[in-house]
Amino acid sequence: MQAIILAAGMGKRLKELTSNATKCMVEVNGEMMIHKTLMHLEKLNLNKIVLVVGYEGQQLMDYVNSLGLKTPVEYVVNDVYDKTNNIYSLYLAKEYLLQDDTLLLESDLVYEEAVIRKLVDTPYPSLVLVDKFESWMDGTCITVDEDDNITSFVSKREFDFTKTDEYYKTVNLYKFSKNFSEKYYVPFLEAYCNAMGLNEYYEQVLKVITFLGDLEIKAVKLNGEKWYEIDDVQDLDIAESLLAGKEEKLEKMQKRFGGYWRYPKLIDFCYLVNPYFPNKKLVSEMQTNFERLLGEYPSGMGVNSLIAAKIFGLHASQVIVGNGAAELIKSLMERFTGRLGMAFPTFQEYPNRKAEKDVVPYFVTNDEFRYTAKNLMDFYEDKDIEVLALINPDNPSGNYIRREDVLKLSEWCEKKNIRFVVDESFVDFVDEEETTTLLDAEILKANPNLIVVKSISKSYGVPGLRLGVLASSDEELIAEMKKDVAIWNINSFAEFYLQIYEKYAKDYAKAIEKFKQTRAAYIKDLQALSGLRVLPTQANYVLCEVTSGVTSRKLAEDLLEENILIKDLSTKKGFDGKNYIRLAVRDEKDNAILVEALKRYL
Repeated sequence: MQAIILAAGMGKRLKELTSNATKCMVEVNGEMMIHKTLMHLEKLNLNKIVLVVGYEGQQLMDYVNSLGLKTPVEYVVNDVYDKTNNIYSLYLAKEYLLQDDTLLLESDLVYEEAVIRKLVDTPYPSLVLVDKFESWMDGTCITVDEDDNITSFVSKREFDFTKTDEYYKTVNLYKFSKNFSEKYYVPFLEAYCNAMGLNEYYEQVLKVITFLGDLEIKAVKLNGEKWYEIDDVQDLDIAESLLAGKEEKLEKMQKRFGGYWRYPKLIDFCYLVNPYFPNKKLVSEMQTNFERLLGEYPSGMGVNSLIAAKIFGLHASQVIVGNGAAELIKSLMERFTGRLGMAFPTFQEYPNRKAEKDVVPYFVTNDEFRYTAKNLMDFYEDKDIEVLALINPDNPSGNYIRREDVLKLSEWCEKKNIRFVVDESFVDFVDEEETTTLLDAEILKANPNLIVVKSISKSYGVPGLRLGVLASSDEELIAEMKKDVAIWNINSFAEFYLQIYEKYAKDYAKAIEKFKQTRAAYIKDLQALSGLRVLPTQANYVLCEVTSGVTSRKLAEDLLEENILIKDLSTKKGFDGKNYIRLAVRDEKDNAILVEALKRYL
């Protein structure tokens, strides 16, 4: 068996990365793509490797020659790489296809060894390597029958997004038997080039061959093996996180702060949402209005304030809607020049908006990370702070201060002339008491120093819409913030969600009740695990101490290898390097997957 690698292209979409080198010489995690490919092929004891070069071809040949490969390497030069497509590169190497069984590879792929092994070790002589279609994939797709026979090749022009469940993406790694090349591929390759020209793709030849019916080529499906096609810098970024070494992968993934739909097999126990809302009917209503919302401007801040005021029982002059709570927190904290008081460990968005010298931390040092309103009043009694911020329930501890005590703390702050910010993004998940929220017009009026922040993303399960609200009876503050943020700071989809939410309020209440039942069962399962100390929580996450001897960092790295992302807290301020993790509460199915994985690693 031999390998043919197509490496003539210019890789223009990688911009400066390919200004002086061909695409396959771009590095992924410090290793050139061509080097990784050649090292995989070296282990296969091939008869030879044929490299079709073009753009910066001499540089590529010099590099490959310097590696001292034991496998013989031969070169084919495409001098018109800038005027042709990959069908011509393969056409130039067609005589090699007639000489031996062939692995055909494109050079802009990065993949683990198991990927090429799947192709080589599958005994059928001629194969197209495919993976289940996912949203990040681009290019040729196929459909297959129950016996993995290829039923059609689907071009970009024919692609139907309503049928993506049926599609498999070609990985651009193929195995052609010598017989298949002689009987089918090379004759059709020659005919296609003569008829259609040289600015085409070699997959089109396979598409034509499928019309013959009884093919001697099948699909072989990947099952979780990692690969990525590099076309631009975004692809490169994702590939580096997907294929990073175990120790680097966790850090790379956490630095993304979301966007995990690009990793469709990943189960995210790091970022926090409501697993049971919105329901299918609400989603269906938004889908029905998708085209109109996509093509029309949202309303301005004034209209959205009215919508939010209606939902939360406020006056429009008391509330501002944000592009996520984070936008509002940034605008709010910029209005304060004095020092900030907060309990630690906590949600870092507030202290990160201040210089370290302007943060006066109250470190919670007990094993349960519990604290009360009295603890805060006692600690800050003699401290010079302008603002006291309370996350309630706190993140990541899940500590909850009851509503009447929060109001006592508000009274204390007013007497001390301290602005009191209460972030109640997780308060809907509380089951300690029935009435929890401070988003109430009368409460705000009675507490002029009080500012309430709520993330819609977390409790209402719509983080992709980026919604949050901030409320206060300080109408001057609210007016200033409305001038600070953009007039169209939320999009039409987010506005429409707010507009229709009240129709689904009862469904939301049911979702919260279901969540509380799921959380109770989840905590019970976690408590049954040895090597894990589970702390009480009133939020949609659980703080746990890892006591098995494995570090929290190592546990997070191990779980990520199984496509499970958790939050390692060992480096978070307030934990002093201790082995704590935060686990989101998801639905029963996902929770069970995590619990089983924890059993193995603990």
